[in-house]
Amino acid sequence: MNGKNRQVLVTGGTGFIAQHCILALLNHGYQVRTTVRSLLREAEVRENLRTGGAEPGDRLSFVTADLGSDQGWAEAAAGCAYVMHGASPTPTGDQTSEEEWIRPAVDGNLRVLRAARDAGVRRVVLTSAFGAVCAGHRPMKRPFNETDWSDLTAKNVWPYQRSKTLSERAAWDFIAREGQGLELSAINPVAVLGPVLGADYSHSIRLIRNIMDGQPGNPKINSGFVDVRDVADLHLRAMTHEAARGERFLAIAGESMWLADVAKVLKERMGPAAARVSTRVLPNVLVRLGALKDPALRGAVPLLGLNLNATSEKAMRLLDWAPRTREEAIVATAESLIRLGLLRGSGQAG
Repeated sequence: MNGKNRQVLVTGGTGFIAQHCILALLNHGYQVRTTVRSLLREAEVRENLRTGGAEPGDRLSFVTADLGSDQGWAEAAAGCAYVMHGASPTPTGDQTSEEEWIRPAVDGNLRVLRAARDAGVRRVVLTSAFGAVCAGHRPMKRPFNETDWSDLTAKNVWPYQRSKTLSERAAWDFIAREGQGLELSAINPVAVLGPVLGADYSHSIRLIRNIMDGQPGNPKINSGFVDVRDVADLHLRAMTHEAARGERFLAIAGESMWLADVAKVLKERMGPAAARVSTRVLPNVLVRLGALKDPALRGAVPLLGLNLNATSEKAMRLLDWAPRTREEAIVATAESLIRLGLLRGSGQAG
């Protein structure tokens, strides 16, 4: 392959999934360029990649680009054969409006796709989310699959889920109307676990950290889980496999689990390190009462008792994807939190 065919842009290089995508690409011999909002974070990204076992040197380069601005994206995409686009705005604070979630997500996707099209990129792999698949549906007897889209007319659809749904739809619409031959694949992961590389990690990792840190019990919440290394592997397969062109792929390892069962895995597999883990199921009424005072619990209430099982049969069949088990993902998360001193009482917990 020539140089261009080995150059890949990964957006949002400070992100958990993005950094594991960078590791996977480097391990497969690609040159990687990644975007950050500030070059001051280059050292942090490189340190996290070192934790993941990579010393990329000049095989990794950095470009400043923000999803809220056109500046930097043409430079970022120039000379790249592929783009893995996982950067996504995450507004903070209890008072953030839906517009603050949705507009940057939609506009950001379109900025990246325009830059990729104009640079002659062959394919963009979009990191979407299970939130673009499962929200707003009544309980189903079958697992969710790639034909499902979140129902935004329903109540209790979070701004995050709405933003992921609308931004992914906007991406597919762009490809259909203005893509000019640019190819698109989308990855829709459930809760992403696996080895943490640094102190800045995802909401899903906090589920495991909170259980390990001794939360008093587990709301009756159901979730699918997948290891971040397998999510990165699926991105890599979707990037080059002919069967992935124009397709969505759910990423889940096995069946979904209740949080109390996640706690049981930790209790059984982590030995003395899981001394604080509670396998108790919190009564729904207690969670609802707690949500009146605790904003962190508020989002859990609509999910109580809801089975969110999904299937990755499509990715396994079309792309020969073979993820680790959900138990392996859970244990790898806990082990990495311990290794990096990120649990309560370790001296570095945040």
